Amino acid sequence: MSGGTEERPLAVGLIGYGLGGSVFHAPLVAATAGLHLAAVVTRDAERRRDVERRYPDARVVPDVDALLAMAPTLDLVVVSSPNATHVPHARAALEAGLHVVVDKPFAATADEARDVGALARRMKRLAIPFQNRRWDGDFLTVQRLLREHALGTLYRFESRFERLRAAPKPGWTAPDAAERNEGIVYDIGTHLVDQALVLLGPAIVVYAELDRRHPEVVVEDEAFISLVHESGVRSHLYMSAVAAQPVARMSVWGSRAAYVKHGLDGQEAALKVSGIPNADGWGREPRELWGALGTLDDRHAYPTEPGAYPAFYAGVERAIRVGDPPPVLASEAAAALEVIEAVFRSAREGRAVPCAR
Repeated sequence: MSGGTEERPLAVGLIGYGLGGSVFHAPLVAATAGLHLAAVVTRDAERRRDVERRYPDARVVPDVDALLAMAPTLDLVVVSSPNATHVPHARAALEAGLHVVVDKPFAATADEARDVGALARRMKRLAIPFQNRRWDGDFLTVQRLLREHALGTLYRFESRFERLRAAPKPGWTAPDAAERNEGIVYDIGTHLVDQALVLLGPAIVVYAELDRRHPEVVVEDEAFISLVHESGVRSHLYMSAVAAQPVARMSVWGSRAAYVKHGLDGQEAALKVSGIPNADGWGREPRELWGALGTLDDRHAYPTEPGAYPAFYAGVERAIRVGDPPPVLASEAAAALEVIEAVFRSAREGRAVPCAR
């Protein structure tokens, strides 16, 4: 069971082999020293064949019950199933004595997230939210600029994740989509809120505008979120699945300078192409994609920090193996979900609302 010897890798079971499981979790687990992808849950015949081709040592099982029957041979379960199943699957894995990594959203509410964290503590196991975009190159670059006080007094952080989808996500068109925690806020919004809180600390006031643009969706596919942090700095977060042209991905304004970065981090695209996180040059951006640092009259290209998605599972392995702090905490997921609950409350009431803490 978990906390095994140095001589063997920790055995990982993966629940779900859609986009999250196939593009992110499986290749990142397989590339992490000290982890072994031992089992994958999928009923889909094509996905089964893909697992068997890419991970021939992994056992493919049809459901979660079959995976949990393997609990004596596993150390960690990764939950990458539909949103509404995250909490029940995480609880089942913890109750089976296994550590868990849970894809976003970690839960639907802050109370649910705290309950999962409390269960993990009772079981003496770890429940770790998957927040890979903390290791986006642009985000790591902004963190470096703030550590170095390169911008002066910080005024505003603006973060956008905007795409044009030819068709909406199927889950966003289902009649029960809202009850199943679907929509762009629980999707990319989870990442943008998490990044803002990591950079700038707790939010005290939240204002949000949520819209359904595509005629078939029943939940929001476009959103704007404004946060006032305890420090007084403001975050403006934009997310859209109907943006015909993107603008700057990330902009940070300070009293001495600003940093403006265009284009999405390239690690997701690289994983889709190769399926293998290559350590040699992984996550590096060419100079033409670097952001600009400075003022209107005096600015220059500023090198983007290498993106580092593999660092997440390396941190998970150390946390289980030797007791290092997990790369992301369940309490941090709860804090982000408090903001997301306030987002929906603000949109319903049409006003800024306090963020419960």
